[in-house]
Amino acid sequence: MSVDILKIPIEYLKGVGPERAKILQSELGIFRYEDLLNYFPFRHVDRTQYYKINELVPSLAEIQIIGQIKNLREIGQNRGKRLTAIFEDETGQLELVWFRYTKWLKESIESYVGKPIVIYGKPNEFNGKINIVHPEMETLENHKSSPQGLYPVYSSTEKLQKKGISNRVMQKLQFQLLSEITQMEECLSPEIISKLKLPKRLEAFRQIHFPRNPEELKQAENRLKFEEFFFLQLGLLIKKLNHQHKFKSYEFGSIGNYFNEFYTHYLPFELTNAQKRVIKEIRADLAKPVQMNRLLQGDVGSGKTMVGLLSSLIAIDNGYQVAFMAPTEILAQQHYQALSGYLSEMDIQVGILTGSTKTKERRELLEKLNSGELHILVGTHALLEDNVVFKNLGLTIIDEQHKFGVAQRAQFLKKNTLPPHVLVMTATPIPRTLAMSLYGDLDISVIDELPPGRKPIMTVHKKDKDRLGLFRFLKDEIQKGRQVYIVYPLIEESEKLDYKDLMDGFESISRAFPLPDYAVSIVHGKMKPADKDFEMQRFVKGQTQILVATTVIEVGVNVPNASVMVIESAEKFGLSQLHQLRGRVGRGADQSYCILMTKDFLTDDAYQRISTMCRTNDGFEVAEVDMQLRGPGDLMGTQQSGILNFKLANLAKDQKMLHTARFIAEEILKKDPELNAPENQFIKKHFIQNHQDQFIWSRIG
Repeated sequence: MSVDILKIPIEYLKGVGPERAKILQSELGIFRYEDLLNYFPFRHVDRTQYYKINELVPSLAEIQIIGQIKNLREIGQNRGKRLTAIFEDETGQLELVWFRYTKWLKESIESYVGKPIVIYGKPNEFNGKINIVHPEMETLENHKSSPQGLYPVYSSTEKLQKKGISNRVMQKLQFQLLSEITQMEECLSPEIISKLKLPKRLEAFRQIHFPRNPEELKQAENRLKFEEFFFLQLGLLIKKLNHQHKFKSYEFGSIGNYFNEFYTHYLPFELTNAQKRVIKEIRADLAKPVQMNRLLQGDVGSGKTMVGLLSSLIAIDNGYQVAFMAPTEILAQQHYQALSGYLSEMDIQVGILTGSTKTKERRELLEKLNSGELHILVGTHALLEDNVVFKNLGLTIIDEQHKFGVAQRAQFLKKNTLPPHVLVMTATPIPRTLAMSLYGDLDISVIDELPPGRKPIMTVHKKDKDRLGLFRFLKDEIQKGRQVYIVYPLIEESEKLDYKDLMDGFESISRAFPLPDYAVSIVHGKMKPADKDFEMQRFVKGQTQILVATTVIEVGVNVPNASVMVIESAEKFGLSQLHQLRGRVGRGADQSYCILMTKDFLTDDAYQRISTMCRTNDGFEVAEVDMQLRGPGDLMGTQQSGILNFKLANLAKDQKMLHTARFIAEEILKKDPELNAPENQFIKKHFIQNHQDQFIWSRIG
């Protein structure tokens, strides 16, 4: 058999034909033999276990019973018309029901009447009696001749069911397909298969569809999950290697006066060990003539801006300029003020360019940039415009990277003869397994400790009945000179309702905290930018004590005096959002609080989110729980999740296997970066045929 059998159109498989092929293509994306082979069951039922009718309860999942059909009849009229039958064994009777049926289905069921058959389905209770709706059926004789062991259950759709492609039919098609495939080319080296005790590839496919026992199923899953992880990691690592060959950059050979002067005389606080470690990693990257491509992860308040500043001084010491890009004007202003403040005593010029920069100011700024007089330019995506010309750009720092697309980041590559070094910073903690899968082509640094003296934020869960006590607590905090955020959700699906909640909340807070003793600001997405900025600035300057807002404050507000974050309807927020909002407080020396207000009754998921927030301040622990609750695709949004469309592998549950796959891929590419060694030929061929197009720049010879 040639391996090309897998490329044969699905209509040529016995039992499919043109009509079924159209349905399989439109409903499941199955066009060729290989698509069907990779359409895995989502669970298995033990075919060796049978129930008696008198053992059935509605809480059971799908079960098998041996018995006979009696008394098949049509009842009801028009839309209420249905087909029913009595099914019996030696212990009792139950009703079988078909709501949607065709003449063909009725004739098919009639052919089973009076014969020993096996039915398969989920027991339900209706009017105190057990029934099974739309059971699958086969004669006992056929059943015994089918593969025994675990019975595969495939995902289906209403259209498939209507067209007669039941789970039983899908099982027969898979069985037919596997009987036609007598051999299959490997895609892993003999060394990997032996080292990890994996079954051969064809055996794994047989065992995933028709395992004889749970051990075989586990072996098959291990083999196929490993393949998914291994080829993803291989692609990311090849992309990284090619990037290093393709993108040369400027060599920052020395640390000079600017860095040393700042570090010795103007560093405002002792660096944490984590910050020192990360700066060493960046320093080592910048000393090479290869473009740095590093992701810096650090929780809110961990000191990423200081790492960015020290990296900038290395660039300036070597005669280069720095671009510092943020996703919003508020965040750009915050970085500009921080950098200008830190460097105020030094002969270093920092500028800011955003969409609202006035024309005259903009012209002067661009002239200084072009002449080299300006050392650091902070800004929004306005930095990417063609007329923003640097004299000698050497380092680009991008904050909150997931807010920018790949194409936007790539525009910086054209801002100098050689592409500048890139440092990407994010305060959104990404679980390690997810970072390895999404950003495996980047080097990753983590600041995993907060500066000394920071008091952990105290997080508590309160309900509506506690509201009067909450208001008393807020008044006490305001009395001490503190400020308060009160955040409401704004979710598109229920935007009008949420907007009403926000305005109702604002009114009740204004009544509870009346003028002239208190002043309350409000900020939400429907306001004009100028009005929003005006209200934000009142709060930043301390002219108002309470800021009522939607999640527009999630990124980019730094008010050290704000020590309380109240999150209304906290059960509506995702974990990462809750954690980001909590990070808006705790920036000063005072004890800070995050109060999660919810309704009385919570779903299990909501309860887990709230209790995780109360248990830990560690953003990485929060991110791990978030990934387990939502899955990796949701965590990163649709833009990022395409590469994570695993058929079997699960980033939250299969972390150990992901690390193994990454390690093996690294070891192979260290010894054989072009995959030319004889033992790697299967790997190379499979990668080129099946995975290479996923990875820009992942080209191997």
